[in-house]
Parts: sequence; C-alpha cells; structure tokens
Amino acid sequence: MSAPAKRCVGRVCATLWAALCWAGPCQAKEEPLWEYGLGVGAVAFEDYRGSDSSHVYPLPIPYLLYNGKFLKADRDGVRGTLFNQDRIELNLSVNATTPVRNDRERNGMPDLKSTLELGPSLDLHLLRSEDARVKFDLRMPLRAAFTVEASPRVIGWTFTPRFNLDVADPFGFAGWRLGLLTGPLFAERRYHDYFYTVAPQYATAARPAYQAPGGYAGTQAITSLSKRFPRFWVGAYARRDTLAGAVFVDSPLVRRESYWSAGFGISWMIHRSSTMVEVPD
Repeated sequence: MSAPAKRCVGRVCATLWAALCWAGPCQAKEEPLWEYGLGVGAVAFEDYRGSDSSHVYPLPIPYLLYNGKFLKADRDGVRGTLFNQDRIELNLSVNATTPVRNDRERNGMPDLKSTLELGPSLDLHLLRSEDARVKFDLRMPLRAAFTVEASPRVIGWTFTPRFNLDVADPFGFAGWRLGLLTGPLFAERRYHDYFYTVAPQYATAARPAYQAPGGYAGTQAITSLSKRFPRFWVGAYARRDTLAGAVFVDSPLVRRESYWSAGFGISWMIHRSSTMVEVPD
C-alpha cells in the first residue's frame, strides 16, 4: 500500500474510533421472545452482478422475530451474537446468491449453483441519538462462500464493510423505519473466478477467455422502508450496484457496470410469544 493510501486509511480509522467513543449507550425496550408470520413479495434483479439478464422472482416472505440471548432474528437478519457491548458487537453474518441458468452471457457455459456465505461480522455502533430514533453503524462482515449442492465446495471469501443508517419515524411518518446502507465489496480470486472467469474451452469470438483476479468488486447502496402494523408487516427496498473500477470489470461476462434492483413484500402475523424480553432499542 502506498504512503498516501496508508495515511488515508489511518485518518478514516481515527475518525471512526472518535465517533465510536462519542456514541451514546443503547436504550432498551420490551419485545416478545418470538413472533412469526408469512406473506408474499417479489424481487427483480440481475442473474449476477454485472449480468445483462434479469428476472422477477415471486417469493414467500416469512416474518421471523426471535430475541434469544445468543441467537436473534429481526429486521437486521438472522444472526448469532458472539459478543455484545454498548458500542461493539460480534455477530454471525449470512448472505446468499440465486442459481444462474440459461443466462445469455453464459450460453454454453456450466450453470451457476446457488451460493451461501457465512462468517463473523464486527459491528461498531458509531452513533445513537438520545431518543434512539437514529442509529449509525459500521458493519464489517467477513464470510466464506460455499456452493449449494450435493457436494458443496468453498469458492472463497468476501469482505463487505458497510455504513448503515437507521431512522425511525422518518419525515414524521410514525411507525415507519428508513434504512440506508452503502459500502465497497471485496472478494478473493476464487470467488470472482466462480462468476467472471471464462475458461479457454468456453471462449468464443464474442466471449474471449478471461481469468478473474481477486480484490475490489465495486460498491452497493441500499435504501429500505418498512413498517410493522399490529397484524401485518410491509417493506420495500431499492439497490444500486456500481462495478466501475472492479478488478473483473473487463470480463466478457460483465455487460453492465451499474444498475438498479428492487423488491417488496407483505407478511401477516400468525402467532407471537406471551413471554416478553428486554432488547436494545
């Protein structure tokens, strides 16, 4: 790393830790130990990041709330809390991708299996407003990626540091929650190889052979809006992906450097626990 880059990283780290020291402690509230529901929704996105093929998928939308001591499931996802302090949490992080079949760019190449990513996430609570309506975090998940098949194989590691801003009752809309998340993506060579390498036997005049390297994979920005009503939950999101500057941007399988995707859902509450527990607000 060059000296200017090292100084820049040092300034960023110093700023983050200064903000961390000024972050206020979390308040607490009571929620049921568990609650579940089921609904429907739809998502529209590309077959893989950079693909020119997109699909709309109707999906069942499960609603799950669980406030166990070590395992939690809420609007931040399903996670296991390994370490929890007012300003620092070490959680388990999960991500996944859909299978890719009959994609135009990959015509004649093997289909891509779904992938599952699992690993720890160090989350820093940089800011909490006194009324707990505004939360600003830095989330740093490091995950190992596996193919979902009869004999899973490891396809590398991903690192996706994100700044996350949560705002309750945005613009005076009581009960709604606004989420804003953005940050860069990084992955090792094996992960990029799985999605973007073109082996010589699959090369064509329009799709030359290519070997994807590891490193920077572009950025993502996600905006979400949701509300929990007494008997149902509604939510929607929009995501902006930018691959400009990504190490694999020259792959012939990358056909678009930027694009939007979106989704929405609604779930109806089925049952909830009569046991209430105290959780951070």
